[in-house]
Amino acid sequence: MQFTISVQGLEEALTALKKAETDLKQPILDTLKGGAQLIRSEAITSIQSGSKTGRIYKKYNPTREHRASAPGEAPASDTGNLVSNIMVEDKGESVEVQSKAEYSKYLEYGTSKMEARPYMFPAYEKSREKIVEAVFKKIATTLENLAKWVIIV
Repeated sequence: MQFTISVQGLEEALTALKKAETDLKQPILDTLKGGAQLIRSEAITSIQSGSKTGRIYKKYNPTREHRASAPGEAPASDTGNLVSNIMVEDKGESVEVQSKAEYSKYLEYGTSKMEARPYMFPAYEKSREKIVEAVFKKIATTLENLAKWVIIV
């Protein structure tokens, strides 16, 4: 007994695949923009919520007490400056999440006099898998639609 398998519509599928490359570009970039917003949101949430266990400072103008974060914890919000300076920037072919506060890098990486209070990298790590899944779904849906062009007989 013998079977012959042939493919019909392969040329059309390959043409559609080349077109899909162009068609997928913007949806993937849009998905990355959404992912960048997710990272930004995670960073802000880590700063504004969760119990901080660092020492308590007396602050003036206005007079208040502020509990700082301990080493390894996300920074504790005080004035809101750090949070308001976390931004998403569309770079055309990529998307950037950055903190533009002058002291951002000192908090993220620490200094010779202060241990790190990371908030950006943990936000990225927490969001990464969701972003990869979203991009994969966009690609998988497009490929699934292309497979309809091919008929195996």
